[in-house]
Amino acid sequence: MPFCSQCGNAVDASDVFCARCGSRQPSAGPAGSGALSSMNARTASILCYIPIVGWIAAIIVLASDKFRQNRAVRFHAFQGLYLFVAWLIVHEVIRPMFAPLPGPNYVGNLLQIAVLCVWIFMIVKASQEERYSLPIIGELAERSISEP
Repeated sequence: MPFCSQCGNAVDASDVFCARCGSRQPSAGPAGSGALSSMNARTASILCYIPIVGWIAAIIVLASDKFRQNRAVRFHAFQGLYLFVAWLIVHEVIRPMFAPLPGPNYVGNLLQIAVLCVWIFMIVKASQEERYSLPIIGELAERSISEP
């Protein structure tokens, strides 16, 4: 049984204040005091859509125990990952295909801007706690969360 840090009175481990002197008791913190313990589902969903680096947050969210049963957050994490893969395809495959053509590379640039706009759109949707399913990418995310 712990004791008060000020007066030495016996206190319960869950007590925040001493019943005798009223002083605040030091606590070890919550049981799951990891990086994700204080993060809510809305914030986790938004982080999965941060352009270029959101895939890191998506992997962390998918690997965490906290959001393992939250289908909405897992949907956003998978959709954010697949959106990053779409950006990689545009950046590493489609843009170089059009690079040898004379003139500016409008197709590759427009597609990259389109993916960036989709990322921003999904950040807004996730911040409003809406589950918006993108064509093709959303269907893949639905399949991914339904698999065991």
